[in-house]
Amino acid sequence: MQYPIKELGKFKYLEEGEGEPLVLLHGLFGALSNFKDLIEYFRKQYRVVVPMLPLFELDILHTTVGGLAKHVHKFMEAKDLKDVHLLGNSLGGHVGLVYVLKHPERIKSITLTGSSGLFENGMGDTYPRRGDYEYIRKKTEVTFYDPAMATTELVDEVFEITRNRIKVIKIIALAKSAIRNNLGEELNNIKQPTLLVWGNNDTITPPFVAKEFNKLIPNSELHFVDRCGHAPMMEQPGAFNIILDKFLKKLSAPATVL
Repeated sequence: MQYPIKELGKFKYLEEGEGEPLVLLHGLFGALSNFKDLIEYFRKQYRVVVPMLPLFELDILHTTVGGLAKHVHKFMEAKDLKDVHLLGNSLGGHVGLVYVLKHPERIKSITLTGSSGLFENGMGDTYPRRGDYEYIRKKTEVTFYDPAMATTELVDEVFEITRNRIKVIKIIALAKSAIRNNLGEELNNIKQPTLLVWGNNDTITPPFVAKEFNKLIPNSELHFVDRCGHAPMMEQPGAFNIILDKFLKKLSAPATVL
């Protein structure tokens, strides 16, 4: 299902449903389509909001994880979003972590899936290679356990981005910023309930990264999804949605009186 893109000043976003806000942050090559199964499932119970991160619109100085986190903060203020359930995949998880460390008062819970912030195999200085469709196809396939998930449409989207020299420079700037911005020493400051959902076959942020997040974030729980790579909400949406649904329902359940 296609959802309309809304605009508020300089912000573009998707918004569906009513209830507690569930804000979704996409990754470096992420598109709103990455969350289509999640949106369809949760819009019946939550106000699902997906801001379009300005990966290519910021000046090069602010094309950083911190720059994206500032954009998210301005968006949250503009929409007056509070008691937010914040979910991020890949770079989006990293942006969400930086955001919650600076503005914890707005966040009720955090969900990370394939998040950077500790370690990632992702991009490297030469990635992405311009004009080499086969290289881009293989890089896109590595995101998933099942290479067939890298559809022609998806590969075409990534390839089109990498044909633009300025966009390539900004992708590399963001990838380098993610590597530099290691949050290992700050994660123990996160007090919100945190859900970690990881693909058992993630080669970009491997399972040991999830275990390290689990160890460093005090109030966190970790779930692995089998036959799944770097984007569980895309590759195994059924399992992902059930895990997230249980986590969110647990937070809204009334406390048991002993």
